[in-house]
Formats: sequence, C-alpha cells, structure tokens
Amino acid sequence: MSTYETDIMIVGAGPVGLMCHYLAQRCGLSSIIVDKSDGPLQVGRADALNARTLQLLEIAEIFDDLYPLGKPCNTSSVWADGNFVSRQSSWWEELEGCFHKHFLMLGQAFVENLLDKKLKKIGAGVKRLTSIENIEVKHHGCLSTLTNGEKIYSRYLIGTDGSRSFVRSHFSIPFEIIRPQITWMVIDGILDTNFPKVPEIIVFQTDTSDVAWIPREGEIDRFYIRMDTKNFTIQEAIEKINNAMKPHRLSFKEIVWSSQFSVKESVAESFFIQERIFLAGDASHIHSVNGGQGLNTGIADAFNLMWKLNMVINYGTNVDLLKTYEDERQPVAKSVIESSGKLVRSTKHSKSGTHARDYVKIVQEYAGNITGMGIRYDGKGLIGTRMFDFSVFNGDIKTRLYSLLDYTNFTLMVVGKCKLPTYVPEGIQTLHIFSDYQQNNYWTSSLLYTNKAILIRPDGYIYSIASLDNIHLLLEEAIHTLNLL
Repeated sequence: MSTYETDIMIVGAGPVGLMCHYLAQRCGLSSIIVDKSDGPLQVGRADALNARTLQLLEIAEIFDDLYPLGKPCNTSSVWADGNFVSRQSSWWEELEGCFHKHFLMLGQAFVENLLDKKLKKIGAGVKRLTSIENIEVKHHGCLSTLTNGEKIYSRYLIGTDGSRSFVRSHFSIPFEIIRPQITWMVIDGILDTNFPKVPEIIVFQTDTSDVAWIPREGEIDRFYIRMDTKNFTIQEAIEKINNAMKPHRLSFKEIVWSSQFSVKESVAESFFIQERIFLAGDASHIHSVNGGQGLNTGIADAFNLMWKLNMVINYGTNVDLLKTYEDERQPVAKSVIESSGKLVRSTKHSKSGTHARDYVKIVQEYAGNITGMGIRYDGKGLIGTRMFDFSVFNGDIKTRLYSLLDYTNFTLMVVGKCKLPTYVPEGIQTLHIFSDYQQNNYWTSSLLYTNKAILIRPDGYIYSIASLDNIHLLLEEAIHTLNLL
C-alpha cells in the first residue's frame, strides 16, 4: 500500500476539478486528482462558455485552444406560429470592458478533453477508475484513502465531485434541495428541417415557452423541451418540438446525446470546512440549466480558489485569505439560483401567456449573471470589480489587457508616465502602460484607468487602486497583507 504527499488533493475530474488541477500545476503547486470514470466526457451536459469565462481562459492561456472549436452566439429571438416576433442582444451591446460579447457555444466535453490532454502531457494525469473511501482531517492536512488502497496526505482537499458529492456528504454539510417539479428533455443531434436556421438561441412561443433551440459547435444543435410528465419517449419530445415550430417541421438525422432531468436547486451551507476542505462546482451549488450558468459558475469557483491556495502555500500569506473563497463565491451561487430559477419558472407560469417574451426579459434583467460580467466581490468603488478589458499596443502591435495578465501572479498595472517602484516582490508582475504612442513600450489610447496604479488579482479582479503618486503605498500595503517579501 503506497502513501503519497501533495499540496492539494482534488476529488472529481469534471471541468471544475480539472481546472483546479490545471491551475495548481501552473502555479507550481503539487496536486493529485482522482475520478471514478475511465476518461473525460465525450458528449452532452453543459453547452456554452460565457464572456467572463472566456476572459478567464485567456488569463490561463487556454483561450486560443478552445475558441476556434466553438460557435459565437450573442442573440436570442422569439418565434410564434411560424413567424419571427423579436430579436434581442442589447445586454451584450451594453457590456463595458468586454471584447467577447457573446457566448461561445461549445460542449463541456471539449473543455474536459483539452485539460485532460494538457495534464497528461506534463505528467499530471487523472487517477482514473478510482474513488475516495475516507477522509480524515489531521492537524496539518488531510489523509485520504482511495479504493485502490493508496493513501494521499494533502495540505488541502477540494471536492469537485458533483451534486452527489462524497466529500460534502462525508462532512455532513447541509445541502437542502428544492425541486420546482419541472422536468426537461435535452437532445443533441444533427437536424433535418425547413426552418430558417441561424446561429442564435430561439425560444418558441406556443401555449408555453417549452421549447428552446440552442446552436452548438460543428453540425450539432441542441433542443431543450419542457415535458409535463416524467414518463415520455424521445419521439414525444420531438413531436412537442414540431408543435412549437409549426408550420415548419424538424427531424433528427442523428441523435448524438439525450437526457431527461428534473430541476433541482441548492447551495451548500459551507464551501470551506475545518480549514482544510473546499467544495466547488456542483458539489457546492446546483440549479436549473436555464441561462447556461452551471459550468461557468464552477469554472469561476476554480479561478477564485486556486490563486488563494497559491498565495498561502507558496508565499506564506495568512490562511485567513482562504476564508474569502466562501465569502465571495457563496453569494454568487445564491444569485445564480435566483436568476436561473426565475428563468425556469417563467417557462411554466405566465400571467399574460407570453412565456417566451417573459423569458427573454428575465435574461436581460439578469444579464450580469448570465454573461458573468456583472459579478463583483465586496469592496468600495472599483475594488472588487472585474478589470475591464481594453486595447493595448506594444509599438504598433495590438493586443489586449487580458492577454497580458498572468494567473500565477498579481499584476501591478500602472497607466501613465511615472517612475516605477525600485522593488517589486516575487508574486507581483509589473505592467507599465503609457497613455501615448510608444515605439518600444506598452501604450493605450483608452482612458479607462489613466493615471492610476491598480493591483490586479490573478483572477482579473481589482485588489486595490491608487493614484500614481501613491504607488509605493499601494505596494507596501500589498506586501504587508499578502506577506510578500
């Protein structure tokens, strides 16, 4: 029987667990990940990456690998009785500091397979066909026993093992589930239809808005169909699609994946347990698929957590920083349940009978959640808000701010002419951007952060901000708070 030591033990190799493992490796942390499956997902489940997730992928340098595989989509339309009713995209147009003003329609399997491949390449592959049997919290870490007889001693453990999480159950964390009694069918496939197909989300207005058409990558399209019973066939679901689309018709030349699911909503009472255990993704929050927020919220959990573990383990930052993971992410999970809950309930209940139009209005109301760009953390003014993206030039070469950030470090961004600090500690990279043309330096014509010094968290949120005259004070505060020497 073998015993291994590692900084971080990760239970569950879905997209959130894989992202935690990938980010840990980028930060120079040791991590081990286990999963009961024999490989990454191949079809099905989540179907879109939102604008904020695309920014995070850019920081982690995997945007270029994924983006060409997907299909951009930034409009929703309503159809009724075979006729076009309306088209909406204003919530994208109104977003500030966002270059990717759209969803990237791309199946969860692509995210999992890319991360799995990258991790294997660096010798950090997933321990497959392996489950966890027991977790003991010790004074300095966690002792996990695996089904293969191995024992893993880790400083911290992350449960990313889904809605039926062993980790959450093992520590008896309350996870009260609300069931709105709404059952859906989801079908991915290749279509044969005479409907004028366009790459946008379409909600069909019939007696209820119970059919939504979601574009996907490649030849695949997805349909969500609300059913009024738990017992139905795929053919009955297809008949409901045709009823909503009439006089147009649709059939499937090939069904790639299908699933039936009932809506469930819950947020774990704790995301941080006994100062050693974390819950992330579906292990900590579940909700309706409406609005495509599940995968995106889980990925944001990973990005919020891993830099904090990096600071504590590699730089000796006070462990109190780890408590902010729950403080920041639990309210986000609750707000996602509110927005997705309103969306799913609007498909069944409408005072005016205009279910589809009601649905689209709710999307607009909660665009900050659904696009991910409205999420902010506690703080005053700009502190706690996401960094706006903007064009940056290096001489005549154009790039963007988010391509210059680095997840393994904080970034001290200085915009304007000034003398940079003579000492910047390890853990903080410096980015000096001038406000006028420079041949051999970064410059921008954007006025967003002119004459400001901003300390940017590794996950792209503002940690602190100061005038150019007070850069040294901003840096001294960061060094003291984060224990950077």
